[in-house]
Amino acid sequence: MVIAFILILAYLLGSIPSGLIVGKAFYGIDIREHGSGNLGGTNSFRILGKKAGIAVTLADILKGTLATSLPFFFQSDLHPLIAGVLAVIGHMFPIFASFKGGKAVATSGGVLLCYAPFMFVIILAVFVISLFTTRYVSLSSIMAGLAALIYALINGDIPLIIVVSILVFFVIYRHRANIQRIRNKTEPKVKWRK
Repeated sequence: MVIAFILILAYLLGSIPSGLIVGKAFYGIDIREHGSGNLGGTNSFRILGKKAGIAVTLADILKGTLATSLPFFFQSDLHPLIAGVLAVIGHMFPIFASFKGGKAVATSGGVLLCYAPFMFVIILAVFVISLFTTRYVSLSSIMAGLAALIYALINGDIPLIIVVSILVFFVIYRHRANIQRIRNKTEPKVKWRK
């Protein structure tokens, strides 16, 4: 019973559409109707600006962290990464936003922040270095995912390897249109302000 409650709560936490809430509450904008139509941090940065983008990204990370922490809060034997995966699924297919959500990057990061904080620092560094080098958010997200998988394989934690493999699959699958645009050289790049 407790496990079922945790899984449902983890999914509902992941389903909280941070980008939609911030856009509508503070800007009167439904970001699903602008830019990529995505509810994640990248579209929030592009449509709503830096402050909103940071707020949405942090909220998406924290909901993954909180969901992964639920088994500890409820003193359950459920592996925390399972609750984390449910949050990521909730983020991608949110019940509160017609099952059209984000691309799972920040929430996946939040899962790893809870379970393997040092790993989170490494993949964040890979993301930032890749972003400054390539200026592609999508490519940097994929690179961070692959770095997470390499870390998990080296670490040898079997549940972590399985879950990171699933999360990397989600991230790459959700970015397949971006990959095609990178190949066609039509993917938008981050514009650094001087």
